[in-house]
Amino acid sequence: MTSRFLGSLSVVALLAAGATAASAQDADPIKIGVLNALEGTYAVPGQDGNRGIELALREHDHMAGGRKIEIIIQSTDTTPDSALRGARKLVEQDGVDLVIGPLSGSEGIAIRDYSKTQPNVTFINGISGAMETTLVDPSPNFFRFNIDGAQWSKGLGDYVYNEKGYQTVATIGEDYSFIYTQVFGFVTEFCAAGGEITDRFWVPLGTKDFGSIIAALPDDVDAIYLGLGGGDAVNFLNQYQQAGGEANLIGGTIMVDGSVLTSEGKAKEALIGVPSSGPQADTWDDPRWQAYVKAYQDAFPEDERFPTPSLFATGYYNATNAALQCLDTVGGDLSDGEKKFMDCLSNLKLEAPTGLITLDENRQAIGSNFVTEVQEQPDGTLQNVPVKVVENINQTLGLSPEAFAALGLPSRENPECKSSY
Repeated sequence: MTSRFLGSLSVVALLAAGATAASAQDADPIKIGVLNALEGTYAVPGQDGNRGIELALREHDHMAGGRKIEIIIQSTDTTPDSALRGARKLVEQDGVDLVIGPLSGSEGIAIRDYSKTQPNVTFINGISGAMETTLVDPSPNFFRFNIDGAQWSKGLGDYVYNEKGYQTVATIGEDYSFIYTQVFGFVTEFCAAGGEITDRFWVPLGTKDFGSIIAALPDDVDAIYLGLGGGDAVNFLNQYQQAGGEANLIGGTIMVDGSVLTSEGKAKEALIGVPSSGPQADTWDDPRWQAYVKAYQDAFPEDERFPTPSLFATGYYNATNAALQCLDTVGGDLSDGEKKFMDCLSNLKLEAPTGLITLDENRQAIGSNFVTEVQEQPDGTLQNVPVKVVENINQTLGLSPEAFAALGLPSRENPECKSSY
């Protein structure tokens, strides 16, 4: 599956179906560098991110602003160092005009910092979701068209407290910036509703053995929140079921992503009925979403894709579409330090498959979030079914800037579990 798909997105791939005019044929191609985690824990989600890019390019006839699009893909392993090395190669050696990526939270912070050293190159986030990337010392040439991990939690804390009746929760999370952000959003809302966080457990990214964590889990809580993804999520589920775990579960966004719900074995069945939240819902009946799902399914053979696009595919798809739309708007003009192009991105109203996305003054997305539950479909697949849509979520989660700033930044222990903020 991987080799056949990546063959269509080679390390240096000229993606053009032919120019529509002589002037377009004569113009230099626009070079887009892609940073994506194709190694390590998130390699499978990263592959679907590439599918999102490919789909956007196909729908745009592999052209933008009257110019061909050349894609150069640089693999990372989710670490900031690998993302930084990849970005330097793309910009300083390959001479790309813009960069799309990265995938993972701490990678995003590193790329934000690097972008400040390259003010004439545009950086558009792939799907990384750490809060600090755009909230703290934002970069004027870094744009994020996905809501962050805390925004992805909006609505979930209230739902599990008031609708599921969970009053006490312990959390498990991968020990890095994105999951800190996810737990931040969940804790803020859950505790404000009246809930209590009894314990917080943290594991290294790429953990293989969850035995000691599973043994330490409290048995007197109403539910356990799982901030895990990719291979970590699958490993935990397998070991948790083997240990006879039967607690109610709450899924962080990437715990119930398609890359986990389509994994081998029966461990994923523990997720049936599990509430979660995130920037999309697999079975949403909105026509724009349904058209996007069909386009994804038609574009790739069934054995080379998920039943529906993962959030990683959608994130990279939206980022690529934002780039292509603005390249069309400015007629492919990237002169003067790409000023016209960046101005377009700043003011773009992106009609995405998941709803309208706009950017705030920090070039951070404002958009919709979906509270979901995992349900088995008639064909036997597991998918996230929407139970609530929360629209127009800004980065301060509806709090005033002053109240939000008083919470501090996400960390292992922050925010505190309080009934009011």
